[in-house]
Amino acid sequence: MVHRVLIIGGGAGGLELATRLGDSLGRRGKAEVTLVDRARTHLWKPLLHEVAAGSMDVHAHQLDYLAQARWHHFRFAPGALAGLDRGAREVLVGAVTDDTGEEILPARRLAYDSLVIAIGSLTNDFGTPGVQDHAFTLENAWQANLFHRRLVNACFRANYANDGRVLHINIVGAGATGVELAAELHNTLRVLAAYGLTHFAPDRQIRIAIIEAGPRILAGLPDYLAEATLKTLNDLDIAVHVNARVTAVHADGIDTAGGTRLPGEFCVWAAGVRCDPVLAALDGLETNRLNQLAVRDTLQTTRDENVFALGDCAAVPWRDGRTVPPRAQSAHQMAGTLAKTIARRLDGRPPKAFRYRDFGSLVSLGNYQSVGTLMGFVTRGSVRVEGLVAKLFYISLYKLHLMALHGFWRMALDTLARLIRTQTDPRVKLH
Repeated sequence: MVHRVLIIGGGAGGLELATRLGDSLGRRGKAEVTLVDRARTHLWKPLLHEVAAGSMDVHAHQLDYLAQARWHHFRFAPGALAGLDRGAREVLVGAVTDDTGEEILPARRLAYDSLVIAIGSLTNDFGTPGVQDHAFTLENAWQANLFHRRLVNACFRANYANDGRVLHINIVGAGATGVELAAELHNTLRVLAAYGLTHFAPDRQIRIAIIEAGPRILAGLPDYLAEATLKTLNDLDIAVHVNARVTAVHADGIDTAGGTRLPGEFCVWAAGVRCDPVLAALDGLETNRLNQLAVRDTLQTTRDENVFALGDCAAVPWRDGRTVPPRAQSAHQMAGTLAKTIARRLDGRPPKAFRYRDFGSLVSLGNYQSVGTLMGFVTRGSVRVEGLVAKLFYISLYKLHLMALHGFWRMALDTLARLIRTQTDPRVKLH
């Protein structure tokens, strides 16, 4: 019987793994590889802030799972993870409905021999009142695109009214997503105004604020990264509030623990991550307080050697009692390791341990600044990079992801085609 590999989650790690296994095992008939995801298309998650700001057209960068499956010899099954039956080695997949609620596919069971759970993470609202009703999150392309559409509509209304009204945008959370979104918005809203919004002046009518519960922005990254980023944000007149825990979100503003009320027509919640609660009820698998699956250094879950986890939803042991950080580079490395591990399983060989290599951190503030630290490229230590060099390394991360999905030549042709289209497309998404 052909070995059945079931991958739940088509994010950066899950889709790369499905592609690698399809090309290496599915193509030769050595394994039946199936990818399951609640969405129909894939977008690299670190790009969501660009979609929200309008500097990237989501429709031009999304990848259809069905097309990728056809090209790379695996199957795609739409649906969301609903449960697990480890005894029967079956995954429960929820029903699929359309936007009217009509059922397209019923709830069903999919069998596996090797199961990989890679469903990523969700935004952690810490139970803050009003977040679900009044804040946008950047968990997927649909939410990012919805925020952009509503912001563009608000700018059109302000331009038509010609009354000088001010739009306040509050971004809760000063991690990489929050600060990168703030800088992108500062740039794209000014470009948007140049496309015929003659009665709308972003310098006077847009106020962007970042609200952070901790003592500094970019917690966990080197101090010089935070300092350089903060200087750029200050230069852009983006307000940064630290030691300001948000206690409630309203339709017209937010409240902080210090008693301050910040006005705001728009709120983007980018503070903290957690995993889907479904992971805490997966037939006895061990999870932590963030609902991440506890795994060994082989990426096997602690209570079932046939179930693996990768990416944000996996609590992978690292060093000093910490777990591997939830980054795209982590998922990319785990996908490479698991592709080899599953091939070894088919040959009856034991898995090898996963070893995470931290290649550093990069923060891109759009056209204004890029700064970061690279580790392990030139020396055994770290190298600080800024400006164009940092920007090129930042872009290369996405290109490496595309190369893992399409190969070098298709990635190169895709890059060339996008460069050509920029000559005729507007600089920002206008709808």
